[in-house]
Amino acid sequence: MDDILLALRALPVEFKTLILGVVEGLTEFLPVSSTGHLIIVGSFLGFDDERAKVFDIAIQTGAVSSILWLYRKRFAAALGPALSPHVWWTFFQSEQHRAGLSAAERFLPNLFLAFLPAAFLGLLFGGLIKAQLFNPIWVAFALVLGGFIILWVERAQARAPEKIRIASVDDVGPMDALKIGFAQAFALIPGTSRSGATIIGGMLFGFSRQAATEFSFFLAVPTLFAAAAYSVARQWDALHVEDFGLFLIGTASSFVVALLVVRWLLRFVSTHSLNGFAYYRIGFGVLVLISWQFGWVDWSSAD
Repeated sequence: MDDILLALRALPVEFKTLILGVVEGLTEFLPVSSTGHLIIVGSFLGFDDERAKVFDIAIQTGAVSSILWLYRKRFAAALGPALSPHVWWTFFQSEQHRAGLSAAERFLPNLFLAFLPAAFLGLLFGGLIKAQLFNPIWVAFALVLGGFIILWVERAQARAPEKIRIASVDDVGPMDALKIGFAQAFALIPGTSRSGATIIGGMLFGFSRQAATEFSFFLAVPTLFAAAAYSVARQWDALHVEDFGLFLIGTASSFVVALLVVRWLLRFVSTHSLNGFAYYRIGFGVLVLISWQFGWVDWSSAD
């Protein structure tokens, strides 16, 4: 194992960023925790310093750009109404007033509401969480716990399908969006999974699996762009000119891979449960914990 780790850590940094970009694209929209995978894979590659932590967040913009591309018509249709003060004023009035707004007019205000909890709590506790929990062992615990939660929620919805009241993103109201926003805030803990928290949270709050998945995609846009901008601005002094080439490699690879994953996932959730992802999380997390407990892998460099 030590020989494998040495070989991985000796790879050119450009190849490491390509690998991490592919990992980000594969995992960002699946309920398996992209941040958790980036922390663990980055530790294997020896790419886990402060610069790497900024890189991990910055390349998420590549994955989230795939959502903007795939849903470009929907975002374009919602942009005009979002510039109207009347739309925002009406949106925050009673349900009777809000009923006069179209789905396109409600779209961005709903995303704004859902974005707020994680943004606020991230500003308050983001630094503390990064300092204390951004290591493979905490990630492994969160992966396992999240896996069991997915199994529980899937079982609950299968037993009571009549509790599904939101079949489409167009049916989402302000309180629904805010609830999803608070669910997303749990994803500040690495290993939880932003998509997992929002999809499972949505299902708990009465969303169909498909509606929760699609709303999770849309919510990624403001959340991940804001997180990337904030992280790069805070860590600007830790970056160098040559780092931007690495960012480009990671961002481009995450964009291409995420395009394929999103298209596949939308088809998958329409006919399958998320149990397979739950079992994967549990198995992967347990494997990391066993490797730590028996000393097969030295995770100390990632602490």
